[in-house]
Amino acid sequence: MPDLTIEERTDKDKETKSPYLLIHWYGGVEYTNEQVVTTACRMRVYKFPFDVQRCNISFKSVMHSDNEIELIYNKNNKSMTTLTRSMMWTQYEWTFENLAATNKSSIMYPHQTVIIYTITMRRRSVLYIANFISPVLFFLVLDLASFLIPDAGGEKLSFKVTVLLAVTVLQLILNDILPSTSKKVPLIAIYCIGTFTLMLLSLLETIVMMYLIEKDSAAHHNETDEEQNLSVNCGDKWCKANFCVRGIKSSDCASVCDESADETQSVTEKRSSDKLTEVSLGLEQVSDELREIGKTISLLSSNKKEEKFGYWARMVKKINRVYFIFYVTAVTVFLSVLISLWTS
Repeated sequence: MPDLTIEERTDKDKETKSPYLLIHWYGGVEYTNEQVVTTACRMRVYKFPFDVQRCNISFKSVMHSDNEIELIYNKNNKSMTTLTRSMMWTQYEWTFENLAATNKSSIMYPHQTVIIYTITMRRRSVLYIANFISPVLFFLVLDLASFLIPDAGGEKLSFKVTVLLAVTVLQLILNDILPSTSKKVPLIAIYCIGTFTLMLLSLLETIVMMYLIEKDSAAHHNETDEEQNLSVNCGDKWCKANFCVRGIKSSDCASVCDESADETQSVTEKRSSDKLTEVSLGLEQVSDELREIGKTISLLSSNKKEEKFGYWARMVKKINRVYFIFYVTAVTVFLSVLISLWTS
């Protein structure tokens, strides 16, 4: 029998060879031997799970040259594809696409012809879309929707951390299902890494926003405490001065008012009543003016404090708005480029 072999074969011939020969009336001899062969094929998983693989099965003689054995093959690729598709019962995760046959002759001695059958297969990507690609996309949409959660509480931060951990678990699943025979980084790995990076940036943005809100709240509490301390220390003095100028006597201002009464008596003994009246009127006008100035200063200081208190809150709203626009734009561009590379 001819010493035919398959170049890509990786296992030994364990099949029992058929002992039967078919001899035709014109002298031709036909021998048929069915085999289950395991061959090596380089996988190109750059577009996994939308990849198309082409594997070769090469037949040649081990020792004989073309002068001793002539290898003939069917050149009608369409008929071979139809026949092969009709004979295939199960295809598992692969779909048979095409079968083509070519020949190649060696230049060096001994001159031999090699028959090469190229099998084209396409991977079934439905299960990978349903079990991996879609969940990662859903988590990305959830992270995008988390911008509707207020930054004041810790619910937004915990939600983003949970989503990020879920994507990390899916990355571990990808490590198990992805073949490691490609020189390039597969697009599905870029898809997972890019999604993880976007979610991580979103998480960092949330942490910074919560820090700014807490900084604003802490500043407000400090100002409130200072105002309370000042009111406790200076309230009595302001009350005494105010009541004494108006001539109102109370238990808190008794001593101060007595002293002013003594001074008034001493003044009345030295000066005339007309001059005393003018002085009292002038003091009342000065006290009114000082009171109006105090009200204006207190109003301005309160407005400044309110503006200072709301500064970081307004900045958080602006930063959230700008980052949301950036986040949506980045997700759209990233997914568009990835889909175009997958379908090209």
